[in-house]
Amino acid sequence: MDDATQASWAKGELREVLSLMMIGTCVWFAGTQLGLFSLLLTFTTFHQLHDLLMLAICMSFGIAAAAIRKSLTLRRVMISRDLAQSSAASVARHDAMTGLANRRLFQETLDTRLASVQAPAPVAVLLIDLDRFKPVNDVYGHAAGDAILCAVADRLRALLPIGNVVARLGGDEFAILYDYGKDRETVGRLAQQVINALSQPLPWGESRIDIGATVGIALASPEISTAETLLHAADLAMYQGKRDGRGAFRFFQAEMGIALRARAQLEQELRLGIECGEIEPFYQPVVSLPGRELIGFEVLARWRHPVQGLLAPDAFITLAEETGMIADLTWALMRKACTDARSWPSHLQLAINISPLQLQDRQMPARILAILTETGFAPSRLEIEITETALVNDIEAARTALTSMQSLGVRIALDDFGTGYSSLYHLRELKFDKLKIDRSYIASVPLGAERAKLVDAIIALGSSLGLVTTAEGIESSDSVDWLAGQGCTYGQGFLFGAPMTKVATDRLLTEWTDGAGNLVLDRAANGPTLAIEPRTAAAA
Repeated sequence: MDDATQASWAKGELREVLSLMMIGTCVWFAGTQLGLFSLLLTFTTFHQLHDLLMLAICMSFGIAAAAIRKSLTLRRVMISRDLAQSSAASVARHDAMTGLANRRLFQETLDTRLASVQAPAPVAVLLIDLDRFKPVNDVYGHAAGDAILCAVADRLRALLPIGNVVARLGGDEFAILYDYGKDRETVGRLAQQVINALSQPLPWGESRIDIGATVGIALASPEISTAETLLHAADLAMYQGKRDGRGAFRFFQAEMGIALRARAQLEQELRLGIECGEIEPFYQPVVSLPGRELIGFEVLARWRHPVQGLLAPDAFITLAEETGMIADLTWALMRKACTDARSWPSHLQLAINISPLQLQDRQMPARILAILTETGFAPSRLEIEITETALVNDIEAARTALTSMQSLGVRIALDDFGTGYSSLYHLRELKFDKLKIDRSYIASVPLGAERAKLVDAIIALGSSLGLVTTAEGIESSDSVDWLAGQGCTYGQGFLFGAPMTKVATDRLLTEWTDGAGNLVLDRAANGPTLAIEPRTAAAA
């Protein structure tokens, strides 16, 4: 408190005392004039001192009232200050949204627990990271994201035994401090219970939101004996679980640090690679059956890494989906592919895959339209491929997105048919233009009649629904003849060409053009020889 404030406070107190003394004087004056003090004359020895005595008494009451009022005011201020300090301390150690302990309180509690017993303490830290949470705010809004975090907090509280601590460390990351006593096996059981609980769908309006959780576990040991080192070890274990496919728990092991550093570096390089245009489209031919006329290309991503060379999708697509970079990658790939294909014959189509996360984005049709408008590529030449996995979370959102794209003239293909969750249900509920038969079915055709019947049934199903069919992974001429005989519409595979660059594709178009200007594969050759990658399914 500065001097000016102190002086103002002192003047205020003096004014208050004088005011109350003046009130006492007024009471004395009124009492004297009205004879209210006459009853006290019999008890007063010196009558001449009566007026002065009553004045002093009245003024004393004023001073006493001022003192009492000040005392009560100070008490209220002290109580308010204590409450504010207690509230501030609670806020500083708890998450405002979920009410859980925050990182600070969690670390303090963990350090206290580790110091209270002789090392190593029977303490485990479970670090929980939500799966598929990042797109929620973009797709459903921040209110939905906040609701999910609160629901996760409630589910974790319900699971945790009394005496243990659950905290929200920040974002979609939670932590549990668990004292497992003499039974270390309970740590794994608790981690699995957490995964099961958080994998249950969360209702939001008329939709449901499916997330999940990956859990990293670190146990206190002589080498890992502080809150900081335990949290770091659990973080490494959690990232290992993410790399292994998510929805699992992993215990910390020393070698995990090396893998995590490599992943972090690859993530940084991928983000930079997307920004710098290192992810480029490769084009795999799609032909009609049985004539093998070229009808278009499927767009496949390749990363031209400055150090590691050309990388196939399995080296970076999963990472892009986990880190939320898949949307930027896909839109950049689509923009480049549409630009490349503008100079090709106008009947050739482009097929490009959309990730499950993108299908939940209500702005996806608008983004596609913006790219088509920017590049001048006709919507009727674009085909969007989606997998059944993308349809599971929210079929109504999928229906809206697909209808919007088809109204633009864009075709929709159901990719990898037969490998998803509920193929017939999706065919009934949604309108597709094409079925793509998964390569695993095509590869099984030569193995026996029973396998061939499955492919025949898919082709017949597509035909009965008015859908064209594309067989993926064709690698032999015998497969072409059999598929054509069953009524399969289109074929795609290394027999017709591996994914290739724009330059190689331009050269291919020149070589496949006959005298009449038609694009036809050379029937005498065993497929084109322009593929620049090994002819193996793994390279696709």
